[in-house]
Amino acid sequence: MQAWQVHQNGEPAEAMRLQEVDRPTPGDGQVLLTVRAANINFPDALLCRGQYQVRPPLPFTPGVEICGETEDGRRVIANPVLPYGGFAEYAVADAAALLPAPEALDDAEAAALHIGYQTGWFGLHRRARLEAGETLLVHAAAGGVGSAAVQLGKAAGTTVIGVVGGADKVAVARELGCDVVIDRRAEDVIGAVKEATGGRGADVIYDPVGGDAYTQSTKVVAFEGRIVVVGFASGTIPSAALNHALVKNYAILGLHWGLYNTKNPKLVQHCHEQLTELATRGAIKPLVSERVPLSGAAAAVQRVADGVTTGRIAVVPALENGAAA
Repeated sequence: MQAWQVHQNGEPAEAMRLQEVDRPTPGDGQVLLTVRAANINFPDALLCRGQYQVRPPLPFTPGVEICGETEDGRRVIANPVLPYGGFAEYAVADAAALLPAPEALDDAEAAALHIGYQTGWFGLHRRARLEAGETLLVHAAAGGVGSAAVQLGKAAGTTVIGVVGGADKVAVARELGCDVVIDRRAEDVIGAVKEATGGRGADVIYDPVGGDAYTQSTKVVAFEGRIVVVGFASGTIPSAALNHALVKNYAILGLHWGLYNTKNPKLVQHCHEQLTELATRGAIKPLVSERVPLSGAAAAVQRVADGVTTGRIAVVPALENGAAA
């Protein structure tokens, strides 16, 4: 089969090589899946660079989220077990962790439903206890993680403020349903948020960026607000000033979604049921901005790493042969 492999850590465009390799053999409790679509996540870039918290042995195939097909024809969502990741024609996954792909979504959309939307659901509902009528601020609102949070926030009945970088991303954020969109490259984020909220600030802030975005969050969070820290796409991990949290009465909440797979897997299943219901009634729909063939995976991962994409890019092996995704 064909698979992208990383033999030496580095930038995705340089580190990933498309090769002909043996089809992987599943271990105990694992299944072999035909990859129908693999969604590109920022952690795929970090894996290539050797900067992710999980460091599989070299060589490995990146791709942490797929819509696949079992040998008996079931369409499922899975997180492949590294080193046999999703940027390949076949991947390996734990049988117990397979989730049914919602019928309302095509392969690329289903592949993009899992990590970003699970992270959003756990961050907003489990950690921040988001309530209808509140104001939600989402950093990087046009990106893969941010776009999921925007849709989940709207589905929960909140007013959503999206912060993006660039005019093209402003348009995407508006289409996603943001009530207010702020271009951080052209506007003062702090002033714009305060103006949009009448000086009150945002009740919940969803931050996958870190760095300056986190600093801005501390200045616009409302009384008894909650800042949910889900990642550091900026590359800068901020240090929290706890005296500031005390003075303003706000909470700083961390979320590592992957822990729930071992700490409380039933919650992951419950979340998937909630997401499937939302997708079925059209309340959420993953924004797949691009579908690329397997041969285009490395360049696409590099674009995600460079922060120039919107929504999600899906790698669809069938496109190599001209088939529809």
